[in-house]
Amino acid sequence: MSTAPKRRRRPSGGRDWWRHLVLGLAVVFALVPIVFVISAALNPQGTLSSTALIPTGGVSLSNVGDLFANTPFAHWYLNSLIVSGSAAFISVFVSAIAAYAFSRFRFKGRRVGLISLLLIQMFPQFLAIVALFLMFSEVTEYWPGLGFNTLSGLTLVYLGGALGANTWLMKGFFDTVPKELDESAVMDGASHAQVFFRIILPLVTPILAVSGLLAFIGSINEFLIANVFLTQPENKTLAIGLFGLINETNRNANFGIFAVGTLLTAIPTVAVFQLLQRYIVGGLTVGAVKG
Repeated sequence: MSTAPKRRRRPSGGRDWWRHLVLGLAVVFALVPIVFVISAALNPQGTLSSTALIPTGGVSLSNVGDLFANTPFAHWYLNSLIVSGSAAFISVFVSAIAAYAFSRFRFKGRRVGLISLLLIQMFPQFLAIVALFLMFSEVTEYWPGLGFNTLSGLTLVYLGGALGANTWLMKGFFDTVPKELDESAVMDGASHAQVFFRIILPLVTPILAVSGLLAFIGSINEFLIANVFLTQPENKTLAIGLFGLINETNRNANFGIFAVGTLLTAIPTVAVFQLLQRYIVGGLTVGAVKG
């Protein structure tokens, strides 16, 4: 007479109390800075010394009005959107073309080029700041529109830092698309450009979204290089402009409007993330394990 196998008893919920404790501590650790910044933004006194985790002196939106009335915040905001949006769009387009070439064609120097792209990513872009400074000193002399204190020049610098990582990530995703699709389209008379734009790009939308998001976030949050390239007030981006509000002499007095600026700066990133979130998981997981 056969006996039914005994079911394993699930562990009691009381034994997992430490996991809930760790999760709760992690949530608190992540939320406390955000709550503090929101409290500072709503603090009517607008100073660092009077800011607490929970507002005690009332709630006011006066810091919002002071930010737009006393600083060129709207201009900084527009500059950041222009630079970040342009750098993200151009880097995604150029990286997609390069990744398609590395994935579909076999040419001399292909392997060396891929390895070089991978090795370059080991070093932060700021290590090249001296070379970039000397290079753009010459560019500013001959082509002022692409030199220092121009949004186009800063965009070019950001493109150089984003193309390598995006190309490598996209190349891995392009490898997952069957080559039979290309061959079938070519047999029907399609050119390489038609195959790329009409067949391949619609199939690799997830990795385009991921690369665009990473390039946008990296550009809008970048400070060190922008601080070197942009010195005139009308050309400053959000990172440089907000940093100037909390220098050594104004840190306490301007903390309220600085907190408002940081909250408003997060809006474009959150909006882009929400717009592209359905592509992010698939793009990162597939592109990261191929190639």
